[in-house]
Amino acid sequence: MNRSTVPPPVTRVLDAAQAWLPRRMAAVESRLGRLTAVGGELLAAQAGSTLAAGGKRLRPMLVLVCAGDDNAEAATSAAAAIELVHMATLVHDDVLDAAPLRRGHPTVVARAGRPVATAVGDLLFSRAFAELADGEPGSERRVALLAGASVGLARGELAQRRDEFDLRIGAERYLERCRLKTASLFECACLIGLDADSPVAPALETFGREIGLAFQLLDDVLDVAGPPERTGKARGTDLLDGTVTLPLILARELDPSLGELDLKALDAEAAVAVCDRIVATGVLDRVRADARGRVDEAKRALEGAALDQQRRELLTMVAEGVVDRYS
Repeated sequence: MNRSTVPPPVTRVLDAAQAWLPRRMAAVESRLGRLTAVGGELLAAQAGSTLAAGGKRLRPMLVLVCAGDDNAEAATSAAAAIELVHMATLVHDDVLDAAPLRRGHPTVVARAGRPVATAVGDLLFSRAFAELADGEPGSERRVALLAGASVGLARGELAQRRDEFDLRIGAERYLERCRLKTASLFECACLIGLDADSPVAPALETFGREIGLAFQLLDDVLDVAGPPERTGKARGTDLLDGTVTLPLILARELDPSLGELDLKALDAEAAVAVCDRIVATGVLDRVRADARGRVDEAKRALEGAALDQQRRELLTMVAEGVVDRYS
């Protein structure tokens, strides 16, 4: 993999496990290249561009770290499948939002249109499950885990669409949506490379859930605070999409006039102005503190687990890196 495309928190983990993790991540990247080079020239080109746009590769790295330096083939396959599902959800999200940019690059829907982008997302989903359905020991369990996470993603997306432009939703509903749409795939990443009877599974499931929630909370802070050159998208993109996130939920308690906004009437300039009003309430520090608390909870889950020292240290670095990435 190209280390220049991943953030320092990821590269620090790679360096700490230099003896095996970079090699395994490179194997995942190579497999992703092969898996996306199918489906005909048009779809393969767009899937390949999505892969080439890069990303943190945090989810496949979690698969490999949680599995440890054992059962390399199954873990590599699972890591590739997890990233394919993640890529598919991004492509489909961009279709639903008509998003022009992703990571600073034109989206598939912007480049090739809605029908092609929908087909590309479908292709990535199908390749993920085909990768796991190899008949090897444990394959049925791995397929079931990824299917369960994918159902969670779909339910989370439906909840988000149902809540569009609704300023009445509260923190509890927001967090449940995040658990489904973001944390479920993190949980799956932490479990899918383990044996079915692994004693560390409950701890790693908790770890994945809390890291996923922290990740989403901090991502929502960035949508409000920016800057665009770091996020690859304009400030207030969530507002323009009608997505009500925790910063706005908390801010309207301090500035009730925010609860009277007509989100459907916002343009890009007005969305930035609303972001400034949210920042002025000081709630972003509360959201960051919530995220840090979840990272602490994730690390506490590791304390009682029967993990070897290296896995514990690497996962702790991942947890701390989520905060570092967004601080």
